[in-house]
Amino acid sequence: MASQKMSIERMNTAAGEATAVLRALANESRLLLLCQLSNGELCVSDLEERLDIHQPTLSQQLGVLRNEGLVATRREGKNIFYSISDERVLKVLRTMYEVFCPTGERG
Repeated sequence: MASQKMSIERMNTAAGEATAVLRALANESRLLLLCQLSNGELCVSDLEERLDIHQPTLSQQLGVLRNEGLVATRREGKNIFYSISDERVLKVLRTMYEVFCPTGERG
């Protein structure tokens, strides 16, 4: 009986983690940001240029991703670089890419 309860507890934890990731991915700007970051680390100005997402929205969405623990930051001089911090998120993004962008260009 204890092992069944442990299994349910693990499932609840995993469901909570999955829900948080899916909530973050459910916003178009955040999804686009994560798609760009799936190819490697980028600074804020690169993200702004590539995605044509302007500073207020960009900062807000990067803040959400940072608060959710999906991206990590690194400062180099005046530049802040972002990267995906969770390998599981990369796996989800790869799967979504295969399903939704099978013939398109990546990123």
